[in-house]
Amino acid sequence: MRSYWSTATNRYSIYIILLVMIVISSFLSPVFFSAANFSNISRQISITTILAFGQTLLIICGLIDLSAGSVLALSGLLAVIAFKAVGSPIIALFVGIAVGVACNAVNGYIVTKFRTPPFIATLAMMTSARGAALMLTGGQNIYQLSDFIVWGQGTLLGVPTPVIFLLSVTAFTWYLLNHSRLGRYIFAIGGNQEAARASGVEVNNIKIKAYLINGVFVGIAGVLYMSRVNAGLPNAGIGFEFDAMTAAIIGGTSFSGGVGSAVGTLAGAFIMGFLSNIMNLLGIQSYMQQVIKGGIIVLAVAYDIASKNRRTLKILGSLDEKKEVPSNSSPLSTAEAPADQKL
Repeated sequence: MRSYWSTATNRYSIYIILLVMIVISSFLSPVFFSAANFSNISRQISITTILAFGQTLLIICGLIDLSAGSVLALSGLLAVIAFKAVGSPIIALFVGIAVGVACNAVNGYIVTKFRTPPFIATLAMMTSARGAALMLTGGQNIYQLSDFIVWGQGTLLGVPTPVIFLLSVTAFTWYLLNHSRLGRYIFAIGGNQEAARASGVEVNNIKIKAYLINGVFVGIAGVLYMSRVNAGLPNAGIGFEFDAMTAAIIGGTSFSGGVGSAVGTLAGAFIMGFLSNIMNLLGIQSYMQQVIKGGIIVLAVAYDIASKNRRTLKILGSLDEKKEVPSNSSPLSTAEAPADQKL
C-alpha cells in the first residue's frame, strides 16, 4: 500500500495540486469559479502554453530554447508586415510559422553540426532575433491591423481562436510523445543519448526535428500575440521563454531530460495561470507576484532534483537486491563440493 501510494502521488501530484488550487481559489474569490473567468484564463495562457509545449519537447530531448520570446516577436512582426502587404490573415499566419521554423532550423543546425551547447546557440539567436525585429521597424510599433485580429481576438462556435490553437497543439504534442516513433526517439535521446545512438537512432536528425516543431509552435504563438494586442510590437515576448519553461517544469518535465508529458505541461500552465489570476483578483502587487513566481520555480526545480535522486536510489537498490545471492541457492556449498573443485 505504501509503494502504491508513493507511485500514485508521484504520478498524479500535479493534478492534485491543480484541483486543490481551484478549490482554494474558489473560496478566496467568488469571481474565480465562473465560466467567463475560466475562458479569460484560457485565452491569457494560450500563447505561453503553446511555447511551453515546444520547450517540453526540447527539454525531454535534452535541449533548450532561450530564443523563444525573441523569435516570437520576429515571427509575429513579419506576419504583421506580410498582412499589411497582401491583406490576407492566412498568408500572414504561414509567414509567421515559416519565420519561426527558419530561426529554429538555425538553432538546430548550430547545436548539431557545430556541437554548440543549446544554451549558447539559442542565446545567440535570442539576441539576433530581437535585434532583427527592432531593425525592421526602427523600434516603432505597427498599428491598424484590421482583419489580422481574427487570430487573437476571434471566436469559432463561441470558443476563442487562441484556445482552439491551444487545444490543437496540445493534441498534436500528446500524440507525438505517446504514439509516434519520433516521440519515442525524443525520450530515448533525453534519457541516454549515447545509448540511443548505439541503438541506431539518428540523434542529430531527431534534435533538428525537435527544433523545427518548436519553431512551428513559436511562429503560431507570435501571430496570436500580435493579433491579440492588435499591433506589431518589436519588444514583444520578453521573458516568455522562461514562463514557458516554468510551465513545463511544474508539469513534470525534468531538466535532466527523458521525462515529461503534454498533459502535465498543460496542467502546469493552468497552475501558473490560476495563480496569476487569483493574485490579480486579490489585488496582490505585481512585484510581489514576480517574487512568488520565482519561489515556485525554485520549488519546482528542487522537486525535480529530489524526484530524480529518489528514482536513482530506487534503481540502485533494485540492482543491489538482484546482486545478492542467498547462501543456500547453490546445490553444493563450498564444504560439500568435491575435493578437486576446492581451491
